[in-house]
Amino acid sequence: MSRRVSGTIVEKDTKRGRTYGLRFTAYGERRYMTLPDGSTREDAERELRGVLADVERGTWTPPTPPPAPMVEADRDPLFWDFASDWFEAEKGRWREATRLDYEWQLTHHLLPFFKDHRLSQMTIAEVDRYRQHKVDAGKLSATSINKTLTRLGQVLEVAVERELIPRNPVKVGRRKLKAPAKPAVYLDSAEQVTALLVAAGELDAEAKSNGRVHRRRQLESLVFGGLRMEEYISLDWADVDLAMGRMRVGEAKTPAGIRYVTLLPVLRESLTALKAEVDPKPGEPVFPTQRGGRTNPDNFRARILRKSVERANENLAALGLVPLPKGLTPHKLRHTFASILYALGYDPGVVMDEMGHTDPALALRLYRHAMRRGDGEKAKLRALVNGEELALIGTGGDSEVSVPDDATQVEAPQPRIAEPVLTMRPAGIEPATSRSGGERSIR
Repeated sequence: MSRRVSGTIVEKDTKRGRTYGLRFTAYGERRYMTLPDGSTREDAERELRGVLADVERGTWTPPTPPPAPMVEADRDPLFWDFASDWFEAEKGRWREATRLDYEWQLTHHLLPFFKDHRLSQMTIAEVDRYRQHKVDAGKLSATSINKTLTRLGQVLEVAVERELIPRNPVKVGRRKLKAPAKPAVYLDSAEQVTALLVAAGELDAEAKSNGRVHRRRQLESLVFGGLRMEEYISLDWADVDLAMGRMRVGEAKTPAGIRYVTLLPVLRESLTALKAEVDPKPGEPVFPTQRGGRTNPDNFRARILRKSVERANENLAALGLVPLPKGLTPHKLRHTFASILYALGYDPGVVMDEMGHTDPALALRLYRHAMRRGDGEKAKLRALVNGEELALIGTGGDSEVSVPDDATQVEAPQPRIAEPVLTMRPAGIEPATSRSGGERSIR
């Protein structure tokens, strides 16, 4: 038989008068409750009976202590302190690249300007003054200034939620600058792709590391695989299924980014040759550093992409051809992959799956551009995807493409109408599968 729950009433005479409290045992621990000032003996007896009954039923919970009273500094903290606390509380939710970006925006721009401002001083006029200060300094583009304003608004929105300020000044009216539209930047032709890959291959041949850097194959994984930078860095040999002709992307910034990517013939051949050369273990990175670690994004841009672009432009200039587009980045090579798939006749829905895209507007923009390509350019791209390297001759308009008769060719599917569900992929390529293992079809 369980022990009966019991308790006592504690009376004290204080300067405030007689006070009452309850002493009892609950859940194996001694408890004490202070009753409000002005309580009587009858109030204490009634409260004790109720508490003991709740303890016996197992429904009693300790009272929540009242919140600590806010001091003046808590009601109107410095923006520096509030933003710093916000960053520390939220940084665990962000990817590493996002955290570094937000930290740079705060420490180099927002905090230095607003360091002496209290939240009550974060007015529309001060936000506008900050914006004009950045414009006058001339060191940030309109897009970059707008990003810092977005971060400022994100911090101040938390202050609004906590009722520390009445409204978010960043969200009043149009506080952001009008940023000029940037032209699309990606490799626009088979000759441009070839120029970049040939240049990377030349640098590999000249490298003292005996080609261990594999510049060309690294660039091929972006141009013909459409990987984001973080996806490329995280790619292990266990993710590459050469037999099935696909690679699994398990590290992505969105749920849609976790996917299987079909290996185009040229990339499948490249990775097959690389695997035979390095004989890796399944968990090793596909493109490690010379010490076996993960590639650093900055090193890739500086040592792989930038040097390959410089060499490609030298080669193109010697042939009297236009240079590669300015502003070429690893992400723009990913756009090149999408443009190639569209030019080969892939359905936009399938390309979105291959890319891990969630933005139909971007897909449509690339699709419309790719569909304006002439038949001659599309033939060159098919040859390139099949592993045939183009010669950099002439201006690129009339270059001939030689494809051996026994080559596996990627043929663009002919348009089909009035068939709501139709598998759409070029002939000669293994079907990509969804995460559930089924074959993808047009949506």
